[in-house]
Amino acid sequence: MEKGILEKTGKPLDHWIRMVQESGIEKHGAIMKHLKSEYAFSHGYANFVALKARKSDAASMDEETLLKNQYQGKEHLIPVYKKLMAKIDALGSDITKTPKKDSVSVIRKKQFVLIKPATKSRMDLGLKLKGKPVSGRLENSGPFGTMCSHRVKLSNADDVDAELIAWIKEAYEMAG
Repeated sequence: MEKGILEKTGKPLDHWIRMVQESGIEKHGAIMKHLKSEYAFSHGYANFVALKARKSDAASMDEETLLKNQYQGKEHLIPVYKKLMAKIDALGSDITKTPKKDSVSVIRKKQFVLIKPATKSRMDLGLKLKGKPVSGRLENSGPFGTMCSHRVKLSNADDVDAELIAWIKEAYEMAG
């Protein structure tokens, strides 16, 4: 997005952030409206600049803050997350974990797992298992769309069992 703004407008992101700050506009929607009407920004670029200017995008937060925000009111799911991460970390040293505002992407060469506290009582684990049939608790991707091919719903640490670890390992191997 940052590179795209420079290509589309001829000005770098920091220029647009400065423009927003100088405008005195503070609300996200108002910033977007301003950028669209005054500078013909697309919705996506206006949203990106507004997030950056307000320092409210995921990239502006550290990992601890992102995770704390994800699990606020869902603290009982933290042991599930920690157990998952321990099992995933054991797969290899070539894994990158990228916390986002509402989920954590786990990447090898490609994303192979997506962890998202979905409700107050459940975490969804998205898996990229191309060609694997849906069966039992290995459901279709649901709300993950094309980011994942499958989803497993987790409620407690006992749900992180040998069957789940085998699916995660399979997704890890496919992502290599």
